[in-house]
Amino acid sequence: MIENKVVAITGASSGIGEATALLLATRGAKVVLGARRPERLQALVDKIVAAGGEAVYIKTDVKQQNDLSNMVALAIEKYGKLDVLINNAGVGPISMMDELRVEDWEDMIDINVKGVLYGIAAALPVFRKQGFGHFVNIASTAAYKIVPTMAVYAATKSAVRFISEGLRQEAGDKLRVTIISPGMINTEFIESMTNKEMKAQISEAMGKIGIPPEAIANAIAYAIEQPANVDVSEIIVRPTAQS
Repeated sequence: MIENKVVAITGASSGIGEATALLLATRGAKVVLGARRPERLQALVDKIVAAGGEAVYIKTDVKQQNDLSNMVALAIEKYGKLDVLINNAGVGPISMMDELRVEDWEDMIDINVKGVLYGIAAALPVFRKQGFGHFVNIASTAAYKIVPTMAVYAATKSAVRFISEGLRQEAGDKLRVTIISPGMINTEFIESMTNKEMKAQISEAMGKIGIPPEAIANAIAYAIEQPANVDVSEIIVRPTAQS
């Protein structure tokens, strides 16, 4: 059941995060939205509230541990609890290793891996104190199949899988952990790509086979709405045309 659950979402200003916020709000969740673009977050909150939902936002850069702590604190301050944290923020500036795009590598590690860890660090003590809580961590189909240009990105998403599964095993019978692994989704994800050739290739592929972010939002909602004693550990959602 999703109604009256308090759900915090990183990377909520577009794509999967935005679609998930809209879906969960229509299902009665109270959503706490975080991203680096406050103007986009404000517009999303206005849209949710205008439709009769409940939402608040806070500017959140997942590279900053304090930002994740503040996001969780806002949920507690505003709604008195936190049921679900969706670690969704991610980037994918893929390239060949020979290009030595070290700054891009660091961005992927800082956002895709450390950002998830900072979210866990912020919410886990709250979940333990409450006696309930649910982490939904967004990985990728790249965590299951490595191809050229995706070495570092795939490594970060594999890390999300292993961190999540390790957390699930440690969580006990009160907390839940779900890994959602999207395939090619039509989002602004390609905007993080600094290699223009790769960006053009991925953009073309997305246009041909990409599926809407609502497909991932539906998978997230499915995991959240299960009874407290049911842990949906892992879901892979990809276009039928994706190999």
